[in-house]
Amino acid sequence: MGMSVVLDDLPPLMWHAELGRSLPDRWTGTHHRGVQLHDLRDAVRVWGERYGQRAWLRELQQPATREMEDAVLRTIARLDGTPFPSTTKLAWRWARGRVPRMRVPWRRGQSASIDVDEATLEVAYCAEVVAVTYEAMGLLPVGRRINWYDPGRFWSGDELDLSLGYRLGDEVAVDIRPAGG
Repeated sequence: MGMSVVLDDLPPLMWHAELGRSLPDRWTGTHHRGVQLHDLRDAVRVWGERYGQRAWLRELQQPATREMEDAVLRTIARLDGTPFPSTTKLAWRWARGRVPRMRVPWRRGQSASIDVDEATLEVAYCAEVVAVTYEAMGLLPVGRRINWYDPGRFWSGDELDLSLGYRLGDEVAVDIRPAGG
């Protein structure tokens, strides 16, 4: 899961986190794992052709303002290259988004049950990347634990309550035709 970044002076881009590093990150020009900015077409083709994934999109129903676009770019500058969490940490981050004072088993002492709000965002999960970006754009309320968001929060069956009168449209399937087809 990720979000499209479509600005007038750039090609359509995909802002997301992934374990792979087969595509060059368009922000840094390097190949790395974690939070990345990819050419949208290339990312969707890799997901479809290499991994057999279907692509879907949900478009913001109102145009983003210049301030929102600037917030997206600032967020990309801040988070690009952030490493993807381990599977264990990812599961705990998800659980702690729902049970905020849960003790983390790999921490010892007084800091074993720190609030996520007090911790820095050292590693990011795909839905968290979108949530942090939406929050910077003013589309999500500030203060909710970022790890509360998972991919299911963004699908059309879960009415994500956006701010400023914005809403996401219905899911639209993306037709991926084989290269040269």
